[in-house]
Formats: sequence, C-alpha cells, structure tokens
Amino acid sequence: MNSRRHVLTPDALEMMDTIERTGSFAAAARELGKVPSALTYSVRQLEDALDVLLFDRRSRQARLTAAGQELLTEGRRLLAQMDAVANRVQRVASGWETQLTIAVDSVISPAPLFDLMQAFYELSPPTRLKLRHEVLSGTWEALSTGHADLAIGVTAGRTAATDVRLDTLGEIEFAFVVSPHHPLAPRPEPLNAAELMSHRIVAVADSTRSLDSLTVGILPGQDVLTLASMPDKLEALRRGLGCGFLPANLVDADLQQGRLVRKRVDQPPRIAAVHYAWRQQGAQPGKALGWWLEQLGSQATRTALLSATHPCA
Repeated sequence: MNSRRHVLTPDALEMMDTIERTGSFAAAARELGKVPSALTYSVRQLEDALDVLLFDRRSRQARLTAAGQELLTEGRRLLAQMDAVANRVQRVASGWETQLTIAVDSVISPAPLFDLMQAFYELSPPTRLKLRHEVLSGTWEALSTGHADLAIGVTAGRTAATDVRLDTLGEIEFAFVVSPHHPLAPRPEPLNAAELMSHRIVAVADSTRSLDSLTVGILPGQDVLTLASMPDKLEALRRGLGCGFLPANLVDADLQQGRLVRKRVDQPPRIAAVHYAWRQQGAQPGKALGWWLEQLGSQATRTALLSATHPCA
C-alpha cells in the first residue's frame, strides 16, 4: 500500500496527462524535457507498483487501457484538488477565514439572505459558509458559545462574551393572523384576551439548548401547538390549526392572496428591535466576516432582511 502511495506523485500524474494529451511517449518526453527512454522507465515503474498495464503496447500511439484511463481521470481530479488546496491556503494566509458560520434567526427574510450568499460566492473566496437556522435564544446561544461567528436577527437582552460586538438591524412588527376559516376570522376587533384564551395558539420552539427558553405571546393556560420552525408555523396557521403572531414581513404575500387574515388584538403593538452580532478576536475581523459586516452596514440591506418585498442591495 505504501509503495503505491509513493508512486502516485503529482509528477507521475502530470506525466500521464502529458502522454495522453500529446499522443505519444516521444512528444510527451519533448514537452517534459526528458528522453523517451526515461519516460518509458517511469511508466513501467508506475505499472509495476500498481500491478496493472496503463498503456496498450500493441498500438504505436500511446493508447490508454481501461485502468490507465481511470488513473488519468482520477489523477486529473487530484491535480485540480491540489491546485485548489494550494490556492485556498494562500488566500487563507492573506486574511480569509477557513470557515464562517452564520446563525440566522427565523424572523429574517430568506430571499435577501440568499442574495448576500450569492454575492459573497461571486468573490470566489476560500472561505466555506455554514448557515444555522435558530429561534429566539438559540441565535444568541450559537454566537456566545462559539458555534457561530455572526448572528443575524438577535435581540439585545442577552449577555454575551466579551469578544462579541452588536449593531442594530432594525425593527420588526408582528401581526396576529388566522386562516379565513378560523373561528376568530369573522369576530369583531379588537380581539380580547378572553377570546384568544379559548383558541389554540401556534408557537415556534426556542432552539436554545442551555439558556432559558423564551415564550412570546402565549396567555396563561392557553392551548399551544409548538413547532420547530417558522415555515411550519406559517403552514399550521394557513390550515387553521391555531392562531398566532408572525413577523409582518413573512405574511405579506399570504395576506394579499387571502390565505391569512390579520386581526387586531387588545394588546400593545408587538414591535421588536433586532440586531446582528459577531465574534471578533483582535482589532480587525477576517476578510469574510468583514465583507458580511460591510453589507450589513448598508441600510438597504438591513431593510431587505426585514422585508419580504425589498430586494437586497
């Protein structure tokens, strides 16, 4: 096994590629600056180590056997990967992070977020992106425990590590909605607490694992359907499985198309200030995190992330 590894060098793979591309040992030797006999000897060493025939000796041309073709195909892939690794290492050394993990709260509009990811990848960065979808305290937890480098959509009420920075993203208005066939849909407004108490509310579970879980908008003793994600909650409300609050930016289309009905309730307006936060070691962030922070510093981007209709700039 070790001898096989020793012969499968970049030079050997490059030699195979050159022979196949030029069509003969003589032409390949000229391109590689070697005599044909040296090239033939190197091929035989490779064949002996792998215990296969790589070229059909019955042909005057350098014709590959099936085994030789497989080695060439995989060899070219390995050479490309080696080049990619070298380029990635070089760029990482210039200040790019190897990986950037972003925790995104469920209140953030997904389309503008994907616009940002697409723009990031157009830079051809060496940094790998990892996205975590979190809810309520789980977004803070991912950042404060070091499982995320950047958190988008957090509230400011949680204590965080000393290396965490915080900036304002904007405000989100929450709308109380029901399906058109829900019993609360035709009721006169505003709906009072007694009316709400008699109907099941749909909630999304806080994704935290170690912090105190948050519950928002649930009345004492009220029946609750708890789901794992905001899309699940939206679908449950569409089906009339309960009532509940959702970010207004996520229900605009459903309200316009009649899949949901917005109802006023006898409660103060629910408007939440949301932020983005990041972990920063040292005076300056890495280039990948720096790029994301630059985009989040744009008011157009902030508005887009909190709106279902505005394009992300």
